[in-house]
Amino acid sequence: MSEQARHDKPETSRRAPARRRATLLAAVVAAAGIGFVGAAVGFVGFLSQLRGVETKPASNADGIVVLTGGSSRISDAVELLAGGYGKRLLISGVHPTNGVSDISRSLPDNQRLLTCCVDLDRSAVNTRSNASETRRWVDEQGFRSLIVVTSNYHMPRAIVELSYAMPDITLIPFAVIGDKWREEPWWTSGATLRLLLSEYAKYLAAEVRVRLAYLGLELAPEIGDQPTGSVEPRRPGS
Repeated sequence: MSEQARHDKPETSRRAPARRRATLLAAVVAAAGIGFVGAAVGFVGFLSQLRGVETKPASNADGIVVLTGGSSRISDAVELLAGGYGKRLLISGVHPTNGVSDISRSLPDNQRLLTCCVDLDRSAVNTRSNASETRRWVDEQGFRSLIVVTSNYHMPRAIVELSYAMPDITLIPFAVIGDKWREEPWWTSGATLRLLLSEYAKYLAAEVRVRLAYLGLELAPEIGDQPTGSVEPRRPGS
């Protein structure tokens, strides 16, 4: 072996690990870039599902369910009940210490309806358990169709959970538009943007869990979720 060859071999050996590190780094950057673009496209798709205006349901249903946790949800649901869009209303996710009287104080014009035609679910603590408790109520009532009332940003995830829990029930969404959403574009409010990003992540988690469940892979632990359980909004209205 020549003197030059003996000199070049260590140099070649030193370059090989450097090339592998560069290749690995490039692969990681490319994967991160693809993941970021995919998440951004998915977020745009998620936003496209959100309604910007409230639209009355095109048809009546047997029952109405409202998932607590956002501004105006309960009052809008009671208005639908008063308008004859459903026979009974389930308020799902009510705090264990709250009763109809607590709700009626904020809805003095609907005392009779609250007494005769409203049921409270105090067991649900998140959207997944909202769906489970709603299924129980629907089975008890013998209903076949349901108007779903929740905030516009929460509706995609709510429909995923409710559709999985009640595949044979016709669901009619009624998206509530909060005051904050009406007053300013979401992209100008840091709080609303954070809320949407958080909800998008939860929506993706719910989609993945439900799709895996359809394949027979049930994930027993519930994925992180926004606790409900109050008749008052806990999240900023949007």
